[in-house]
Amino acid sequence: MEFIKIDGSYGEGGGSLLRYAIALSSVTMKPVEIYNIRVKRANPGLRPQHLNAVRALAKITRAIVEGDEVGSTKLRFIPRRMTGGNFEIDIGTAGSISLIIQAILPACMSSEEEISLRIKGGTDVPLAPPIDYMAEVFLKNLAPLGVRAELKLVRRGHYPRGGGIVELYIEPSTLISIDKVRGEKFDRVLGRCHAVKLPKSVVERISSSAIDTLRKEGLRVEIEEEWSEDGHLGPGAGIVLWTDSNPRIGADELGEKGKPSEIVGRNAASKLLEEIRAGMAFDSHMGDMIIPYLALAKGRSRVGISKLTLHAESNIWLVKRFLPVKFTVQGGVGLPTVIEVEGAGLEL
Repeated sequence: MEFIKIDGSYGEGGGSLLRYAIALSSVTMKPVEIYNIRVKRANPGLRPQHLNAVRALAKITRAIVEGDEVGSTKLRFIPRRMTGGNFEIDIGTAGSISLIIQAILPACMSSEEEISLRIKGGTDVPLAPPIDYMAEVFLKNLAPLGVRAELKLVRRGHYPRGGGIVELYIEPSTLISIDKVRGEKFDRVLGRCHAVKLPKSVVERISSSAIDTLRKEGLRVEIEEEWSEDGHLGPGAGIVLWTDSNPRIGADELGEKGKPSEIVGRNAASKLLEEIRAGMAFDSHMGDMIIPYLALAKGRSRVGISKLTLHAESNIWLVKRFLPVKFTVQGGVGLPTVIEVEGAGLEL
């Protein structure tokens, strides 16, 4: 059997390469071998959230898997048949639900049947997109490409204990190309700020700080405040902001022990302003995550991202290992960048 072989230490060398490698393997039904998985990290190899993504996709594709254990730096994934239905994933820690979604969505949308997933883990954790970003920016921005998916937050779960629950519904999707380079005009900045098992003043101070920072730039702002004394496995707090444009531009900030609430709100607002000022259609985080979808869309797409990251660069390299696609990149790491893609289409 011939495997596509992926060096997991390429580029940024993180879990992103593993997630998208098994996603693309599932879509194309091409066996993949990933080695040097996260070898640059302090805790190399598969972590629980990576393992759960692998096992979830193995169920959905009836895959044969070798090396699926915590700490493994080599994995073989052999997909056999795409299936639909209902699935449950329990990360077992505060591992990011958003990163699980990154791995499973490209494969699930290529199924001929609807897929429903109930995922338990971390909804708002460090080094991962908050679940509100996934719902209000990521999925909203993928809809024009033809992605049909709905995300429902059942319960928040913060680091380090997790316990959050998210439901994800995905319909079979045929992807189409898009042309979105320059940032669109917008009327308002919207947002959602939350605090659980913390004083109500925390959410109010985070929200007020973000509003004050954005209004100084002449922007209209509406932020929904979500507060609860019953935080299940809290405490935790955070804020996600986005423009009401199409595509949406987003930014976020998590609260943490010792960080004043005013700093949390101000940082999120400052990040959003930086993304907006770049003048491009998509923010830098969306730029990372949209790459596989552009490659799987039929036809030529052009997108502008506020800043090319090492994650995006690595994802471009990875996609070309699985699909007959051509990328033209005008810009560079850390700079506003225009990416043109001649997509392969889902019907490979």
